Amino acid sequence: MTITTMAAAGKQYNHIIAFDVGKSTLFTATSAKGDATSEEIINTPAHVRRHLKRQIKHNTMADLGEMLVICEATGGYERHVLAIARELGLACHRAHATSVRHFARYKGTHAKSDPIDAATLVDYARQTPRLRLYEPPTKAVMRLRALSERRTQIIAMIGAEECRIEHAIDAMVKKSIKAIVRVLTREKESIEAQITKLMKSEKQLTKANKLMQSVTGIGERTVQTVLAFVPEIGQLTRGQVAAIAGLAPFAHDSGTTNKPRHIFAGRAVVRRCLYMAATVAVRHNHILKAFAEGLTRRGKPWKLVITAVMRKLIITLNAIMRDQEPWKHA
Repeated sequence: MTITTMAAAGKQYNHIIAFDVGKSTLFTATSAKGDATSEEIINTPAHVRRHLKRQIKHNTMADLGEMLVICEATGGYERHVLAIARELGLACHRAHATSVRHFARYKGTHAKSDPIDAATLVDYARQTPRLRLYEPPTKAVMRLRALSERRTQIIAMIGAEECRIEHAIDAMVKKSIKAIVRVLTREKESIEAQITKLMKSEKQLTKANKLMQSVTGIGERTVQTVLAFVPEIGQLTRGQVAAIAGLAPFAHDSGTTNKPRHIFAGRAVVRRCLYMAATVAVRHNHILKAFAEGLTRRGKPWKLVITAVMRKLIITLNAIMRDQEPWKHA
């Protein structure tokens, strides 16, 4: 699978172009060997390409060295910046908004505006060691994610309509709700057929599907969700993949106080899917069943046990994709 992030190998970037992303406009801040400039442009591929080409020309003429484009993840509105930067062969980092906000507070910057945010991104890029560079997923993975997200939306709409039937009194209202449910059900089945077709037509997805399903408890839906929302699976360490899924236990100790570890953040859609897989695994996977029973005998509550099994599953899937070999207990 294509990795979505990769280490920048400790490079020092002399020319940094930061984008504070909005729905319709981009506020850019540029820093090159002490010179800082700013500009506001329209958030379209043509304007982004023109701006970056101008920066590349300036970089070449002034011999400024390594270039880096940085922007925050902003609900998809940053896609033009990322796509054009990759198209032009520029190193690019998609920063987590929370990390940048904490960095700004650490620097004593509490005010917030587009120019301030863009300048903060420049400082963040310059002072953060080993930034992870953005690498887009393959087209197949991007399509798998889009179809999976749409399926989830339709399932939610079906659930909402079915709940309305209980409170519908008028016969015409009930008839309307049932008609909508039938239409949505057909759409869901159509999208599921497209997902199945995609999984069979793409060799990488087909191979990954076969490898992951060698683990008892992992089904097609779990494989599809993991591949769609954790495309870097197989390229991460145990701790990284657990943290991405929101299943890594983080310490919260101070002095002589030792508080219980808690999971934090992560990709909720992956975690929800792994929960269902874990409930199957603790019943039918002899390795994970023994693991869960051992935790239960030690007095651990069910929520902790199932979370530990979920973490085992995602770490196992990561190892399988890394080694490109089926589960050793299959």
